[in-house]
Amino acid sequence: MKPVEDVLIVVDVQPDFMPGGALAVARGDEVVPVINRIAAGFSHVVLTQDWHPRSHVSFAANHAGRQPFETMTLPYGEQVLWPVHCVQDTEGAALHRDLHVPHARMVVRKGHHEHVDSYSAFLEADRTTPTGLTGYLRDTGVRRVWLAGLATDYCVAWSALDARAAGFETIVIEDACRAIDLDGSLARAWRDMLGAGVRRVTSNDIETRETTT
Repeated sequence: MKPVEDVLIVVDVQPDFMPGGALAVARGDEVVPVINRIAAGFSHVVLTQDWHPRSHVSFAANHAGRQPFETMTLPYGEQVLWPVHCVQDTEGAALHRDLHVPHARMVVRKGHHEHVDSYSAFLEADRTTPTGLTGYLRDTGVRRVWLAGLATDYCVAWSALDARAAGFETIVIEDACRAIDLDGSLARAWRDMLGAGVRRVTSNDIETRETTT
């Protein structure tokens, strides 16, 4: 069992991001059993949920004449316009029914502010509004952040970069994530993460480490 200095952050494992969901990530359902397996080795787990009001600024449906996956400039910068997804208190926004992490200590709901999107578990897309996770992890004594979930090139990557910027050692578990890969976004995300000092491992690397320590 890992000491409290390590936290596993499980990002947005929700039905709307699964095959057949409103904003489906290809093979997104494959992360669920991997996460269930590795989460058992962490004493400290945090879950995140995308949690949007129906009027959210990131939804293409809320901008006349706009289509999903177009981009537009908002006061805080460039914004991809998404299909309506993870609307508060809907089945698509719930945690996946097969996700089994009963010992998770905290759930961070992000994207609940109507006028700003939120990919990162640490900061909203305006880059100034905190979720409170940084302070919580510091108060708990966390030094290393391990990330899994959806999607590699958006919410996982933004969370990883913000974890590094906050001073945490940061590791992304590649086979416990899946990507949207919109116009080369996956390659850019890995370039940015590796450039920031984020480590890239597989679940097998974690399990091998556990059996040798």
